[in-house]
Amino acid sequence: MTIHKEGYTSLALCVLFVFVTNWLVNYYLPDVTWFIWLWYIFSAFLFLTILQFFRSPSRILTKNENQIICPADGKVVVIEETEEAEFLKDKRIQLSVFMSPVNVHVNRNPISGVVKFFKYHPGKYLVAWDPKSSTENERTTTVVEHKSGIQVLYRQIAGAMARRIVWYLKEGDQVEQSQEFGFIKFGSRVDVFLPLGTKIDVSLGEVVKGGVTVLATLPNV
Repeated sequence: MTIHKEGYTSLALCVLFVFVTNWLVNYYLPDVTWFIWLWYIFSAFLFLTILQFFRSPSRILTKNENQIICPADGKVVVIEETEEAEFLKDKRIQLSVFMSPVNVHVNRNPISGVVKFFKYHPGKYLVAWDPKSSTENERTTTVVEHKSGIQVLYRQIAGAMARRIVWYLKEGDQVEQSQEFGFIKFGSRVDVFLPLGTKIDVSLGEVVKGGVTVLATLPNV
């Protein structure tokens, strides 16, 4: 397992904080043994929490032109037919994956193709399971066109804790299925909008893995 590059600064700040505060506690409260040990425990917990959040485990990635691969680790919280009003402007199957703070937060392309549309939206920080978070929270929207002509839209959505969305793509890029396209710090959600007729291969409440779990099979590919 490695540490994701997005975690380098956070880990460095955490180490600095732990070093300075532990030195201060030992310098000013040398005789308060119980508090020193309590602070040691808190420091270790803080460091391990940050470390696990930015982990990037090695895994065998799934690649299949006929399938939609999960863009993030987490739990499936939405599977429903809805109207996608921002770009596609038609009825779609929305499939949403909620990422808790303990999940791996690397985001991966669910399909290969060309980025036809990308937009960053500043916004609110509602809890990620709130239906309004899809349209009101800070988010990015990406549309990738498969070689068959099918377009798939997916969104990174910030949550109540997530305060920074990172992305590595732009319009015109050729992207590869299951490869990284971004990162969301400290928990959130990713929505995927699929064509009607797509065969959904997961169920509500199912625990899924980014780049590994098959979410759906495309129609007529």
